[in-house]
Amino acid sequence: MSPVLRRWRRSMFALLALGGTLLSVRLALPALAPSPDVRLDALQADWAQGLPGERVVAMRSLNPEYDFMSRTFLVLALADRAIAEPTLAHDHLRTIDAIIDDTLEAEARHGQDHWLMSYWQPDATVGTGRSLFVDGEVLVMVTARRMVRDDRPELKDETTRRARLVTHNLGSGGDLPFAESYADEGWLFCHAMAMLGLRAQEQLDGVDHSVLFTDFERAVRSTLIDPHTGMLASEFTMEGATMDGPEGSSIWFVVSALDVVAPELAEEQYGLARQALGRSVLGLGYSREWPTGAEAFQDVDSGPIIPILDASTSASGFAIAAARVHDDHRFSAQLSDALGAAEAILQLSPQLAEIAGNPVADAVIVWGQGVGPLFDRLREAPPSRGT
Repeated sequence: MSPVLRRWRRSMFALLALGGTLLSVRLALPALAPSPDVRLDALQADWAQGLPGERVVAMRSLNPEYDFMSRTFLVLALADRAIAEPTLAHDHLRTIDAIIDDTLEAEARHGQDHWLMSYWQPDATVGTGRSLFVDGEVLVMVTARRMVRDDRPELKDETTRRARLVTHNLGSGGDLPFAESYADEGWLFCHAMAMLGLRAQEQLDGVDHSVLFTDFERAVRSTLIDPHTGMLASEFTMEGATMDGPEGSSIWFVVSALDVVAPELAEEQYGLARQALGRSVLGLGYSREWPTGAEAFQDVDSGPIIPILDASTSASGFAIAAARVHDDHRFSAQLSDALGAAEAILQLSPQLAEIAGNPVADAVIVWGQGVGPLFDRLREAPPSRGT
C-alpha cells in the first residue's frame, strides 16, 4: 500500500473515531438529564411555606416581571398536571392557591406597579391607565385554577372583574382592539395571554367573546404582519405601528395560546416561525430570537443569545410548548434532546447550574413539557356558543 493511501486510511479512521465519539456524546447527554418532575418539585418547593421562597425573592430583585411570569407559568404547568392526573390535584391546587393568594394580596397592597418595571407610567398611557400584562396574567391564573376545580366562589368574582378590566382596556387607546402593557406600548405576548384568559372565562361562565376574538384576529392580520417574513410583530403602538418585529421569545407563546382562540392564524404563524427560527445541530433543536436578516434589538425578554448559532435560550424555552401544541413531533424531540444535553452539562458544574437555574425559565420549560390537558378543554365548544 502506498504511503499516500496509508495516510488517507489513517485519516478516515481518525474521522470515523471522532464521529463515533461525538455521536456517543450526542446520544448520552440527553439520557443523563433529570426527569421533568425534578424541576417541578423544585418550583413547588419555592412555595412550600405558602409564600415565595428565596429563589423567587432573589429573582424579583433582578426584574419584577420575572417574579410575576414565573407565577403564571407555574400555575399553568400545575393546572395541566392536575387535569392529567386528578389524584395529584390536591397537592397541585395547594401550590396554585398559594401563588394566587399571594399575587392578589401583593397587588392589593402595592398596586400594579409591584409587577412592572420602573419605566411604567400610568399617567402617560393613552388608554385606561392599566397594564394588560398584569390583568391578563392574573385572569389566566384564576381561570386556570377554576378549570381544575371551581370551588372558590371568590375566584369567579375575580374572573369577572379581571375580564372586565381586560375588555375595557382593549381598544381604549385607539381604534384597534389593542391594549397597553406600558404607555402606548402593546406586546403581542400579553394580548395572547389575555385572549387565553377570556377563552377560559367563556368555558367557565358562559360569556361570549367571539366578536372580540374575531375583531382581534382581523386587526392583527391587517396591522401586525411583518412584510418581509409574514410573521407577527412582537411590540406595537395602539395605532398598530410596529415597535419591534418578529421575536422568538414572543411568537412561540403567541402561536401556543392563540391555538385555542384563532387556530388558523396560530397554525399559519407556527409554520412561518418554524421555518424562520427553528434550527437543529446534530439533532439538537433550538430557536433563534430573530429571523435571518432582521434588525435585532436584544432586550430583557430575549435572554442570553449564544454566539455563532444565534440561539436564544428564552425563545428555545417557549418553543418547547409551541412544538407540542402544534404536534410537531420532530422539533419537539430535538428540543427535548437539546434541553437534556444542556441539563446534563450543567450537572457537571454546580456553580453553572446555580447560575442557570431560575424560577421563570424553569416554569416556562415545565409548562412546555406538559402542555396540553388545559388547552384540550379550552378547545371544546363553550356553553355560550353551543355545540
